[in-house]
Amino acid sequence: MNSKVKILNKKAKFEYYLHDHYVAGIVLSGSEIKSIRNSKVSIKESFCKFIENELFIINMNIQKYEFSNSEHYNPKRDRKLLLNKKELSKIKKTKDQKGNSIIPTKLFINEKGYAKIEISTATGKKLFDKRQALKEKDIKKRIDKFSK
Repeated sequence: MNSKVKILNKKAKFEYYLHDHYVAGIVLSGSEIKSIRNSKVSIKESFCKFIENELFIINMNIQKYEFSNSEHYNPKRDRKLLLNKKELSKIKKTKDQKGNSIIPTKLFINEKGYAKIEISTATGKKLFDKRQALKEKDIKKRIDKFSK
């Protein structure tokens, strides 16, 4: 199996403070797994939402598999995430607190060939926090440059 597929949400660490991490399965239809194995997926604009006590990922873009013959394919449909009841209740408690959200951070294929997604509970950063993160990153680059 090709377990080298890793799609990262790089902006998540810049936009949010990440707290708890969970690994969830995804309910896929038809040839979507083949598109994921070909890295034809984007999780940059996606987020997670509770619908009737079940967690769904909204706005995740999985492009249509090129050899698929399905005509009515929706690349941004809502996809159910598979988690334990304990994990769902813990995530829901965190989500109900003001200012928290659920953000996907990484999509990967595990050893058995199943698509898994890592989600994190997160709190949004303010603009000055983002500027501070950029300053620290720039300072770190300069120190590494001079230390060589």
